[in-house]
Amino acid sequence: MPASDITLYTSPTSNGHKVSVVLEELGLPYNVQAIDLVKEEQKQEWFLKINPNGRIPAITDGAQRIFESGAIMQYLVDKYDTERKISYAPGTPEYYEQLSWLMWQVSGLGPMQGQANHFTCFAPVRSDYSIQRYKNETKRLYSTIEARLRESPYLAGEKYTIADIACVGWIRVAPVILDIDLNEWPTLKKWLDSILQREAVKKGMLVPPMANSEEQMIAFLTEKKKEIMAKGSTDIQ
Repeated sequence: MPASDITLYTSPTSNGHKVSVVLEELGLPYNVQAIDLVKEEQKQEWFLKINPNGRIPAITDGAQRIFESGAIMQYLVDKYDTERKISYAPGTPEYYEQLSWLMWQVSGLGPMQGQANHFTCFAPVRSDYSIQRYKNETKRLYSTIEARLRESPYLAGEKYTIADIACVGWIRVAPVILDIDLNEWPTLKKWLDSILQREAVKKGMLVPPMANSEEQMIAFLTEKKKEIMAKGSTDIQ
């Protein structure tokens, strides 16, 4: 395996955890620089030189910068997963299946659930239409995964890959943020529960360490949902 000189710029979010889990699965040494999203450190000039879009995660590997979670995951396996632990070899049918599901996550599941999360917990106003629209779309996408996993053990094929890693962090938080019951998709739930037992996944989900415990975070999100639902909807009737 080539030598690495990786610094991960991240926060404890579903997108951030994609990259930390990949790094842990590959056993790569890396430094972590936590980015405080509340203080908008991701908008500071020094960080924009790493990611011009001002979002986490991003990495540097020596002089090379890589930003956008999907691109980082692909870079890491292209360069460092020489044993194909969590990826398929380029040019194979499974590689393109892996790439398709990775792109599906970054263009579909992430943006749609991200909007559902925002309108449910963090929007300055209440919009029942927006909450329902994005929650329904999130559930439709979960049904897409359910259908795939009924025909394949993992999204890309017979083994666990970055395609699965890209989705796990998002689905993991859905019951807390969106009150979604994952038992509606039993194959997806079994797949998720199995992946969450992996040691590398457990470690990666703790990068960077959160200031609050998981219980405190759940209580915080529950209160934020109550605050939004207590407001009158801004939707035009």
